[in-house]
Amino acid sequence: MVTRSLDSYRLLGHSGLRVSPLALGAMTFGTDWGWGTDQDDARRIFETYVDRGGNFIDTANQYTNGTSERFVGEFAAGRRDQLVIATKYTLSSRPGDPNAGGNHRKSMVNSVEESLRRLGTDYIDLLYLHVWDGTTPVEEIMRAMDDLVRAGKVLYLGISDTPAWQVARMQTLAQPRGWSPLVALQIEYSLAERTVERDLIPMAAELGLGVVPWSPLASGVLAGKYTRADLDHEVVNEPAGTRKNVAASSGALTERTLDIAEVVKDVAKQSGHTPSQVALAWTLLNPAVSAPIMGVRTHAQLEDNLGALEVEFTEAQVADLQRASAIELGFPHDMLARPMTRELTFGGARIETVR
Repeated sequence: MVTRSLDSYRLLGHSGLRVSPLALGAMTFGTDWGWGTDQDDARRIFETYVDRGGNFIDTANQYTNGTSERFVGEFAAGRRDQLVIATKYTLSSRPGDPNAGGNHRKSMVNSVEESLRRLGTDYIDLLYLHVWDGTTPVEEIMRAMDDLVRAGKVLYLGISDTPAWQVARMQTLAQPRGWSPLVALQIEYSLAERTVERDLIPMAAELGLGVVPWSPLASGVLAGKYTRADLDHEVVNEPAGTRKNVAASSGALTERTLDIAEVVKDVAKQSGHTPSQVALAWTLLNPAVSAPIMGVRTHAQLEDNLGALEVEFTEAQVADLQRASAIELGFPHDMLARPMTRELTFGGARIETVR
């Protein structure tokens, strides 16, 4: 059995940046939203991940109202340069101020400056546009991002939750102008949400963006956390409250996803792994995926999720998972063929390249 580890690094998109095959999500860092992790537990999670070779940390300007970035900055002190810290801009930092959020240059620059202060650093490794606002010209976004790279405040650029045609337009716009390209695409991707295989994932593979899936466990549904009794739940469309509310409001908790979760449980039982490990490992079968994001809230969940790197599927198990979660692609294309990989040695670290 081939066992991967957090220090089996991969290249992020068409860049030379090396990242771990599982990213550590910091959206759970802080209790501001009522369901997160306090500072001591968050530090333990962070240190375990990094001590085992993990280097890819994901946060955003308004996760837990800024607490997430502050915690990441504190935990990274003393080993900042060995980490790849990704954060995002777009979400508003001042209710009532029309320019305190959005994709435009003013929002971007203000958000980056605030993130740098909270993180206690002078550069951001990877800056994502968090969500498409539907109004800002793409030329403004790409030029402003390139200015931040040229100023040394940002090293690499990414984009999240944006229509494929807009991402493709931005990437092809940057190339002839010599602007910094996008190297990462963060999207929801899991056995419960495969519609991105229709356009976003093929686009990313073609244009050199490494896919970084968020919610690979479908807000805990694929981990077996919920049953049909949880479907009778009043939904409030905001992150505060409970994790069940997050799952329900995002559409992750449905009859269909619970059916998929049952198949995940069956495969987990057959393989001697947990449902979380199976669901995470499935995303890594896709050659376009660089690193799914682990959204753990406890140290035990981290330990469990890391076991995904040891999962090996049989062809029958992959077929069962594919069948249970199938969507209509609209064209014949197998996005889950095992990728061609090779390993390099760089500075004593193993680099797994996926192209």
